[in-house]
Amino acid sequence: MRVRSVTVFSRPGDLKAAAKVAATVRLALEAAEETVQTVRWALPPFPRLVETEAEARALARRVAAAAPEHGIDYVSLGPALPERPETYRWVPGLLAEAANVFCSGVMADDEGIEPQAVQACAEAVAALAPLEANGFANLRFAALASVPAGTPFFPAAYAPPLLPRGQVLVALALEAADLAVQAFGGAADAPAARAALVGQLEGRGRRLAALVSAAAKTHGAHFLGLDFSLAPFPDEAVSLGAALERLGVPAVGTHGSLAAAAFLADALDRAAFPRTGFNGLMLPVLEDSVLAARAAEGLLTLKDLLAYSAVCGTGLDTVPLPGDTTAAQIAAVLWDVAALSRRLRKPLTARLMPVPGKQAGDALTFDFPYFARGRVMALQAAPLGGVWQGKAVDLRPRLQA
Repeated sequence: MRVRSVTVFSRPGDLKAAAKVAATVRLALEAAEETVQTVRWALPPFPRLVETEAEARALARRVAAAAPEHGIDYVSLGPALPERPETYRWVPGLLAEAANVFCSGVMADDEGIEPQAVQACAEAVAALAPLEANGFANLRFAALASVPAGTPFFPAAYAPPLLPRGQVLVALALEAADLAVQAFGGAADAPAARAALVGQLEGRGRRLAALVSAAAKTHGAHFLGLDFSLAPFPDEAVSLGAALERLGVPAVGTHGSLAAAAFLADALDRAAFPRTGFNGLMLPVLEDSVLAARAAEGLLTLKDLLAYSAVCGTGLDTVPLPGDTTAAQIAAVLWDVAALSRRLRKPLTARLMPVPGKQAGDALTFDFPYFARGRVMALQAAPLGGVWQGKAVDLRPRLQA
């Protein structure tokens, strides 16, 4: 297990304070022989901080330049917001300002699903695709459905809009798929497998929480909690796909995979530790060697990933799509993600990656240590029409009398 990120949350003017908190937490973790991969800084939603696109781009340049000077690897500007529809069109320009800047876009929240925001997020994905080789600009953008502030994983991370000046929050995003691989490897039966994983999560969770909470208090910062979304790495020993198959599923994507995903999510739910963010299964196709292989074999499809999101998961992540995928096709996929989020009352995201010049089935290789080799996934999506355009719609289940 590794700490994917020590993520601090503050207003832009509190960078020095946030950096001190992050440095203190990182030192405490490393002194305890925990591996910390990155330090990240998340701001309140940028539409709450600026009035114009020029101001937004200036903010992106300013924080991107200042962050490395304070030991911070990446910065999130937070999401474009439905009440400021023009801000979605700013996303490609913001991400073009610097390679260490991330942002997102809200497509659904407590008010329901906003059709214009879904379409705007889709248009942002399409516009970002050709900006960098292999569609990498879309690594730094996600469409959000009911994702609260304080989530430590990027690109979804953002600080509370009304965070007081001087206040710093901190949370950990954990790369912990190996805990599931280890727990399930030698288990005699399902209860034993679940007990082994719950024990791992609780033991590691208590230790990490104590370290971070104590370090944060030295600067008056507030510890939000841990996000044990079991993020993977392109190695079978740190693969959620491998963990699911160790439960007895012949190959992820075949029948039984959804049950295995639900079983793993149930173990996460049962474990007691301070929580923030998703704390579900993260199934990023390109970041997981087994998932990438099953997708390349045609066993794991986009519809499968959506189905798994209904019982666990964080949504769709690092999904490679054909380079000629249109914004209208992307919007159809985003509607499915947003609908699942609202019906199930759970946060979900979509990080989709159209790969320029590639078609479904084309091989993908990356000079990037966090990505496995894979193939472009097929997309069965046509533009939506009719009732899907117009006013916001909510799909929350209603309690019956």
